[in-house]
Amino acid sequence: MEDIEFSKIYEMEFVYVYKYILSICCNKELAEEITQQTFFRALEKYKDFRGECQIRTWLCQIAKNEYYKQNKKNKLSVDYSLCENMECDTVRIEDAFLEQEKVLYMLKILHSMKEPYKEVFYLRIFSELSYKEIGTIFGNSENWARVIFYRAKLKILNKLKEEDLYE
Repeated sequence: MEDIEFSKIYEMEFVYVYKYILSICCNKELAEEITQQTFFRALEKYKDFRGECQIRTWLCQIAKNEYYKQNKKNKLSVDYSLCENMECDTVRIEDAFLEQEKVLYMLKILHSMKEPYKEVFYLRIFSELSYKEIGTIFGNSENWARVIFYRAKLKILNKLKEEDLYE
């Protein structure tokens, strides 16, 4: 693989991988570090990339693995105060994210959700991945990703309604 080709991939995909990791760890410095490590690993393993999914999906999978490795190694925890001002430009329940008093509560709801609901929601909302890409990451179908996202969204909305934070 040529360095020029990989540098183009880096330029095009860096922001998406960074946003994905930032949505998980809520720490800009850690997200930057993991994103850099992701591209280092990707450069090492690029010759093994079979093209069975989009490059972005492959990179997010590497990033997720790097985050879990680092989290396990360093016993990291999430600081939700760093997430309060995170931008969310995806449709549907974005209005709830825009109201400051709801942000922390919504993140607590997300944090308490079981997998795969939590991660599918993060991938869709914060990383702006398609359902097909999310399905690929999990080794499932696009329809599976849609159903899991919908169920996660319902759980969040129901909790918000219970607390009278959503009309």
